[in-house]
Amino acid sequence: MADFEQYFRGKKVTVVGLGLLGKRLGDIAFLAECGAEVLVTDLKSAKELAPSIKKLGKYKNIKYVLGEHRFQDFENRDFILKGQGVALDSPYIAHARSKGIPVEMDESLFAKLVSKLNLKVKIIGVTGTRGKSTATILIYEILKAGGVRVHLGGNIKGTAALPLLKEVKDGDTVVFELSSWQLQGFGEAKISPQMAVFTNFMSDHLNYYNNDLEQYFLDKSFIYKFQKKGDLLVLGKNIKDKVGKVKSKVIIADPNAVPLAWKINLLGKHNLENIACALEIARFLKIDEKIIKKAVENFEAVSGRLELVKNVRGVKIYNDTNSTTPEATIVALESFSDKVILIMGGVDKGISTDNLSAVLSQKTKKVFLTPGSGSDKIENRKADIEKVVNLEEALKKTMQIAKQGDIILFSPAFASFNMFKNEYDRGDKFMKIVKQLK
Repeated sequence: MADFEQYFRGKKVTVVGLGLLGKRLGDIAFLAECGAEVLVTDLKSAKELAPSIKKLGKYKNIKYVLGEHRFQDFENRDFILKGQGVALDSPYIAHARSKGIPVEMDESLFAKLVSKLNLKVKIIGVTGTRGKSTATILIYEILKAGGVRVHLGGNIKGTAALPLLKEVKDGDTVVFELSSWQLQGFGEAKISPQMAVFTNFMSDHLNYYNNDLEQYFLDKSFIYKFQKKGDLLVLGKNIKDKVGKVKSKVIIADPNAVPLAWKINLLGKHNLENIACALEIARFLKIDEKIIKKAVENFEAVSGRLELVKNVRGVKIYNDTNSTTPEATIVALESFSDKVILIMGGVDKGISTDNLSAVLSQKTKKVFLTPGSGSDKIENRKADIEKVVNLEEALKKTMQIAKQGDIILFSPAFASFNMFKNEYDRGDKFMKIVKQLK
């Protein structure tokens, strides 16, 4: 432990949100190791969170308030560590602020402490409605191949930001995938990553943002809003006209800049845009072109994002569980030249399904629709749509009708919370069923 241990030792911290993905666990364990007095509060019950609580069992300086939030836990604290997804209008966060208690988020707190401790660490932040995971991980792989000491974090499953304080050294680079929720912390801290990528902007999370698309964009904009002269902003073509005047250097990522001779493993035009964004970062950091080419050609689809997971009797099965909006599923469908057998469905996020409904007859041979409020909005009399009760039934029926050369695409278009813990749990369940296919 270094100077950062002194920063956290003895501090009273309320952590809002424990979760089950592992991300929050890393931050909580780190705070406990540094000697902070940690109180974890989550609306889920102790039974629901049992796996996470078990992993933190060795720390005696962690207390839990589960199944509820209490105003008293947002008083007399040194700071609140807010998890992503905490309601915009949370009365508990408002109560903490009314008492003058700082509200932090892990990635932005990491960035603040790196600066406070005078560590010369470059931070690359990647956001966008779609493509941010692919662009983030590709940037990380290119830099690693180029001999850069680089770390991966942010909105990547199983990663946590604060423990990186134990690992980073002068001259290191950190690549963060940043959701709009995580960028709220950067907005509050009035800081932005020195290098930022904004892949695109589409409707999403309107249920969280109360149908306010401008509020959603505002949170996203913190990726560049506080950049300084000499910083870099890479924009996808979709977003270039929405970003106003900025102090940083701006580069528009052009998919045509990706050499045609390169053998790309990723499907779809949208992934060429993601690759173009990663290229601009790599070239800005002067990574050798041969190294970039090799890293791009070796790069496979990120888990749950148009990922080819199995070939059964000449039938290719793709897992695209992270497509949680109608627009994302349209992009997935358009990545294939032939019609596919589509498995989709889930919980409505308040986004129009008109465009998706319209393309189903053009891009699908058959649609198996799992239950959910979003599924109830799907209408296309020309498409062959059949309702199923769950993923097991959907896959069973797809394999009954699929012929050699067919493509089965699992691209839900909606959120997962009616039947699963989250989209990762949904993807894991899908993969488990697929692995049993012979």
